[in-house]
Amino acid sequence: MWKPHPQDVSLLNEARENAEKLLDVLHDPADGKKPRTYRERARKDYLKYTRCRKHTAKMTRKAIGKQLTYLRRNLDAVDGKLSLGKSLTTRQMERLDTIRTIYEQQKYMYDNQTRRVNDRIVSVSQPFIRPIVRGKAGKPVEFGAKLDISVVDGWTRLECCSFDAYNEAGNLQEMAERFRDREGHYPCRILADKIYRNRENLNYCKEHGIRLSGPALGRPRKGEPRDKSQDYRDECERVEVERRFSLAKRKCGMGLVTAKLRETSAHVIAMSVLVLNLRKIQCAILQLLAFLRAILPPKVTVKSGSV
Repeated sequence: MWKPHPQDVSLLNEARENAEKLLDVLHDPADGKKPRTYRERARKDYLKYTRCRKHTAKMTRKAIGKQLTYLRRNLDAVDGKLSLGKSLTTRQMERLDTIRTIYEQQKYMYDNQTRRVNDRIVSVSQPFIRPIVRGKAGKPVEFGAKLDISVVDGWTRLECCSFDAYNEAGNLQEMAERFRDREGHYPCRILADKIYRNRENLNYCKEHGIRLSGPALGRPRKGEPRDKSQDYRDECERVEVERRFSLAKRKCGMGLVTAKLRETSAHVIAMSVLVLNLRKIQCAILQLLAFLRAILPPKVTVKSGSV
């Protein structure tokens, strides 16, 4: 699930607008005049920054400082309303907690002049999403779920799904153990990417008699025979899992996850994998019908009638 990289100024502007909506909900005209928020001035400052074609570091820092000031004023006004006995719904309170966390993180980075913070929030509506550095051309950073799948005899299984960045190599041993629990034995071979070939996984596979595809780590030894044809066949067969990712994104809805909650997003991804397996069943049924049509004799119907 790809999204445009969120800038700090746009994120603070979105948080400020959400805080203003919460203040509108809490304010009662009978209480008197609404607390001043300077929303029009804040909007003009944000548009003035976004409409510039080139953003210098000094300009960006100044824009962030202004948005932090506006957001802090709005949060103080919301706290004042809550202290008077006003209440919000559970979902609105969760949104308010997200806005507070965004302010604290952005304030910390602003004061310490850094670009890193733990569990950084990049979306007001989806605070569980984390930036994941992928290094792809044109998309160095992606936002969404990171998942591992395994393909056994054409059947796809969702092994791991997380919205936090993690090292895929740490899941290989757990996936092998789950395969043993299902089948009663370890797989004879595992066709995996280079990232899975670390020393821990190699020692684990060697201990359990599993052949992990790919060359050995380090510089190849002199005179050591290497079956390049086997490596080529393993790489050709490993492409099957890449094909599953492509098919799930193009045909099964995995590339169009529009759910907003963490649970519903995970369910949509799991349903995409389910549809991927249902397509395999559909193809098998169609192949069976085509085979039966080819071997069975054609049916001829004759009927006589009069006019």
